[in-house]
Amino acid sequence: MDEQITPILRTGDAVAAVAWYARLGFTQDWEHRFEPGLPLFVSISRGAMRIFLSEHHGDARPDTLLYLSVHDLDAVAAEFGRPVQEQPWGRELELRDPDANRLRIAPIPR
Repeated sequence: MDEQITPILRTGDAVAAVAWYARLGFTQDWEHRFEPGLPLFVSISRGAMRIFLSEHHGDARPDTLLYLSVHDLDAVAAEFGRPVQEQPWGRELELRDPDANRLRIAPIPR
């Protein structure tokens, strides 16, 4: 396995967050809860990209920014009904998840 870094995003409702990220092509890998009624911690992935979603208050702060490079930028933009912006450095789409975390999404560089 190659070394990797996995960002942790704070969520108030991991089940709703998993459903939202599924629209981006992420699937749930696993979930952990120490016992019923305690916060949920979930791993999602899309290809080699992995994100942890945590309901634990101390794990992450809202308004985190992630930059994703994808093969299907136009399809993602269409799924969310948002226009792709032309920036001086290339095409980008910015989204906010249900917990106000920001995602900037761009095509994979050639």
